[in-house]
Amino acid sequence: MNNMGGRPRSEHGLEHHGLRNLKSVYWNLATGALTEHAIRCEEGRLSEHGALVVNTGKHTGRSARDKFVVKDSSTADKVWWGPINVPFKPDQFDRLHRDLCEYLENRTVYVRDCFAGADLDYRLPIRVVNEFAWHNIFAANMFLEAGDDELVRHVPEFTVINAPGFEADPAEHGTNSGTFIVVNFTKQLVLIGGTSYAGETKKSIFSVMNYLLPRKGVLPMHSSANIGSEGETTIFFGLSGTGKTTLSADASRVLIGDDEHGWSDNGVFNFEGGCYAKVINLSAEQEPEIYATTRRFGTILENVVMDGATCLIDLSNNKLTENTRGSYPISQIPNASESGRGGHPSNIVFLSCDAFGVLPPVAKLSPAQAMYHFINGYTAKVADTEKGVNEPTPSFSPCYGGPFLPLHPFRYAELLREKIARHNTYVWWINTGWSGGPYGVGKRMSIHHTRAIVNAALDGRLKDVSTTTHPIFGVEVPTRCPGVPDEVLDPKNTWADKDAYDKRARMLAGKFAENFEKYADEVPDEIKSAGPIAA
Repeated sequence: MNNMGGRPRSEHGLEHHGLRNLKSVYWNLATGALTEHAIRCEEGRLSEHGALVVNTGKHTGRSARDKFVVKDSSTADKVWWGPINVPFKPDQFDRLHRDLCEYLENRTVYVRDCFAGADLDYRLPIRVVNEFAWHNIFAANMFLEAGDDELVRHVPEFTVINAPGFEADPAEHGTNSGTFIVVNFTKQLVLIGGTSYAGETKKSIFSVMNYLLPRKGVLPMHSSANIGSEGETTIFFGLSGTGKTTLSADASRVLIGDDEHGWSDNGVFNFEGGCYAKVINLSAEQEPEIYATTRRFGTILENVVMDGATCLIDLSNNKLTENTRGSYPISQIPNASESGRGGHPSNIVFLSCDAFGVLPPVAKLSPAQAMYHFINGYTAKVADTEKGVNEPTPSFSPCYGGPFLPLHPFRYAELLREKIARHNTYVWWINTGWSGGPYGVGKRMSIHHTRAIVNAALDGRLKDVSTTTHPIFGVEVPTRCPGVPDEVLDPKNTWADKDAYDKRARMLAGKFAENFEKYADEVPDEIKSAGPIAA
């Protein structure tokens, strides 16, 4: 196997991962060289402004039903088995690994030696082996670069082998389809095939970090994080559509990262070296910094429609998918942190887009309430109105990152409680959804009011404000907030029909309690009782 890259390589060769008889091996190529390979191999095309535009085919998002975890003697009593962590037999993994390696014989591969985790005490040396050159650019964007001296002595503690052209045989390999993402914690190996969606690599390593770090006392978080003018760090948790990216991407604050972080004894740190943002309907006016990345060399645009003649992209076109994505180095964001690190957070914000219109726009949570709502991870989805359905649907994802949790949610919630107690961190629950009624009746919360609430919470102006206890959800609701009318802070006041509000609020409180039941056997009574008081 040749070292055909321009940078140093480790002596820890690919034979350690079962890869032999390869045609060519390109180690740690620069983005420019990889882009040349991608274009020559017809993997993608350059847009008019320099981004590499690629099409991921039938898979334009994660394949949740094709993700597995190897169940063996070392993981059997540790992993939270169930629909998120589906067990996979060790002998099936070995057959799949063998056949995947045979598929790659006499083929070209691209290797990236890098790291996950900006905290040097906890970073994970990883290796990504790709069949596609553009996937190796993705790895270069998303993970942390190793220096030349680090490359020479790089020994990966986890390796991802990603070969989209290889499809599994369900009868032979025990998969559900030709697509597979299989994590083997014992062999420190991830196998991916049958899908070109690059996010599978990123999220598989995130799952690995979620497995390894808690035993070291580090809380892994599916969150964004930034730093204020006084050096104070804030963490934002929120599912898709809650405003996490918009509210954390504040030009007056330094961005640590937009998606994956750890909280160690040293503070908060980014797992990644880049961003993987949704770009559908992105505009220069609303999100100028992210929009600018779509017009730069080094950015990968997944499933963005491009005119074949002019090479101009159309960010408003959802012909291929609503989940159009841009991958770019975080250095492309002007106010991004160079170190990827911040101090212990002064504030944590849970964001929920409540389409039922019953949650207060802001509430202060006790440590027990923080654990309860962290485990539940609530937001609401608005149904497809084109089909004549206009009722919102509650959506719950434990720890705001359920698909990536190998351990029981209570393990992460315990770490959260320990850390907010030790560092006197305030936890705020902010509703970015509806006010004055549910979706279809009320209106979406004013972004100006939400920004005023976030700013007041982060700069300390809500800490000593008097509060009232919400009669149904039991949380402490501030009675005033600079820049926000007092009547807006009590959601019931914004409803014309007060009885309808009580009925809808109790219904949602019941959904909270119903969802929490699945965790009840592992959770102390103190946490169970921190939920709604009138469910």
